[in-house]
Amino acid sequence: MPKFTAAQKNIIRFLHEAEKLKSVLRHSWLSSGRRESTAEHTWRMALMAMLLHPYLKRKPDLFKTLKMVLVHDLVEVYAGDMAIWKRVRSAKLTATKQAQELAAIGRLAKTLGGKQGRELKKIWLEFEARKSPEALFAQALDRLEVKIQHQEADVKYLTKAELRYNLVGGQKETAYDPFLAEFWLGLRDNWLLIYKKHRVSKKLYS
Repeated sequence: MPKFTAAQKNIIRFLHEAEKLKSVLRHSWLSSGRRESTAEHTWRMALMAMLLHPYLKRKPDLFKTLKMVLVHDLVEVYAGDMAIWKRVRSAKLTATKQAQELAAIGRLAKTLGGKQGRELKKIWLEFEARKSPEALFAQALDRLEVKIQHQEADVKYLTKAELRYNLVGGQKETAYDPFLAEFWLGLRDNWLLIYKKHRVSKKLYS
């Protein structure tokens, strides 16, 4: 039998739990037509953090941002995914999801244990608070990545609510930085071109 320290056992146990994120499917489709997993969304957020960071007016700590990106959706291994456009329309759904996620991060932190477990929960709570420079950047990345992914998918997967949300979602989260705000605007304008190309009725999104 392999001999592991207590800390090593906790890390392995935690990684086994985190692996489940690869199987959590989002309300988002890839260019191939397959549904996206939360783990895939997290991966590209991390890539975007690296690429967009140099252009920010006030640069947050990139390493801390990356840790926040990696942690922000881990709760979905227990709480599952809920499309943002559903949450913004229902205070009750939002409150329920927040309670589920808070319980989930507590469970994950306990599994990891010790200093690392406490840091895991602290980073997640900081992301949710949306106040620190790193949290603001990570929140913006969360919205921008979704926007890009939806544009790579077939429009047939978009609901009526999404058609409208695509033109406003993420604006608030990116407004704090000139480059991110401009980036968001470009993606918003691209949605209008996509809608025009696919002859989406203006009545559905105006």
